[in-house]
Amino acid sequence: MTRLLEGKVALITGGGRGVGRGVALAMAQAGARVVINDLGATLDGRPEDVQPAHEVAAAIKAMGGEAIVDCGSVADWDAAQAMVDAALSAFGRLDIVVNNAGILRDVMFHRMSEQEFDDVVAVHLKGSFNVSRAAAPIFKNQGGGSYVHMTSTSGLIGNFGQANYSAAKLGVAALSKSIALDMQKFGVRSNAVAPFAWTRMVDSIPNETPEQKKRVDSLKKLVPERVAPFVVGLCAEGARHVTGQIFGVRNNEIYLFSQPRPIRSAHRSDGWTPESVVDAALPMLAADFYPLDRSGDVFTWEPV
Repeated sequence: MTRLLEGKVALITGGGRGVGRGVALAMAQAGARVVINDLGATLDGRPEDVQPAHEVAAAIKAMGGEAIVDCGSVADWDAAQAMVDAALSAFGRLDIVVNNAGILRDVMFHRMSEQEFDDVVAVHLKGSFNVSRAAAPIFKNQGGGSYVHMTSTSGLIGNFGQANYSAAKLGVAALSKSIALDMQKFGVRSNAVAPFAWTRMVDSIPNETPEQKKRVDSLKKLVPERVAPFVVGLCAEGARHVTGQIFGVRNNEIYLFSQPRPIRSAHRSDGWTPESVVDAALPMLAADFYPLDRSGDVFTWEPV
């Protein structure tokens, strides 16, 4: 790998395991100095073990790079500011933020508690806001910076038992677009990436029915490290014109996702009544209604 990020400083949240670990190592290989943020928590958010983050930092130093570890929670406003301050204190600058930290609290919607919803939104959506907002003045003042926010096809398309996660991840995509719009005049870019990868988060999905087992067997082929090259390339100077987009990475496949736009319209010169909506408008639009697809219904082929 060429050193596309020479002189840059990158902050990766959830950088101790899975996709975040792969991104942190790839950033370092590309020449970036790295802040590895990881709370060391279980999938449901309980404190567990910060050792993986320190192991990633040690691996980066062993390859001749520079890295520090931060163990703050992205869901906490002050902790997000502290991890950005740690980057400035250690390396004097910050150029890249990768919002990757996440937890799961999967449960069917009619059984989901308020706490299960709030906890997931707090980490994925509020956490992405907290860290991005903490870095925003730095990016603005230096006239550039790159945000990469991890979204998911659970939000972009849909999945069972993930109302909290899906809502948060679709919100992350919208947050990314808003940041891109608001920060473009400062030379700051913001993009979202939906990573397909077998990680401990994916490993927690049910594996009981034949259909579930088949899905899990397919997911196990998805290598988290395959996401990292795209993220590095997206943060390189050669991609400085790319902003406000939603991408997907699935092993050797790279996708550009569509964004909502009107696809069909219905109008009446004298306006609508509830009756005419039922009798005319909805039938006119029905040809383009979307089915209740899940991510697995759309991505039906084996990973390349």
